[in-house]
Amino acid sequence: MKSIAVYCGSSAGINPTYITQARALAAAMVAQNLTLVYGGGRVGLMGTIADAVLALGGQVIGVIPDFLDAKELAHKGCTELHVVRSMHERKLMMADRADGFIAMPGGYGTLEELFEVLTWGQLGLHQKPVALLNVDGYYDHLLLALDRMRDDQLLRAENRDQLLQSADPEDLLAQMAAYQPVQLEKWLTLPTT
Repeated sequence: MKSIAVYCGSSAGINPTYITQARALAAAMVAQNLTLVYGGGRVGLMGTIADAVLALGGQVIGVIPDFLDAKELAHKGCTELHVVRSMHERKLMMADRADGFIAMPGGYGTLEELFEVLTWGQLGLHQKPVALLNVDGYYDHLLLALDRMRDDQLLRAENRDQLLQSADPEDLLAQMAAYQPVQLEKWLTLPTT
């Protein structure tokens, strides 16, 4: 891996551990010479991780849609800043530029980006690792919901296992480096009469 897309909140939230762990992830990435690919914002956890990577001498690729750039939310200090026309173009460029994906705490946008790359991996559109930095148990309930999907046979166990997770940035990066994609044929359940 040479680059990782990090999805996270445009807000910092109320838990100071989120900021601490964003900085810890930045340090772990820079130590491994991994480029940060992210949503291009200067605010919230997005701005925190970008600032931390840059302060440590790392590389940051930001991708931001023009309507957010127009609101002066773009991080002008990025190594590369790409201003695109839409959220769809942003997500595609980020996915293309990244060799793996990490979701930190965030809201709807973070979850939407996470589930899109998970779905793309499930469909075989990429073979890149996808992971949660589960800061302070932030994603514990989501992981339980995914277990329920697996247990109710709405999600294959192999697809459930494609989502890596850890509370420790270095452990998470090690899991991602060791990741072996699973190739499965999509199954369909025929209706019962």
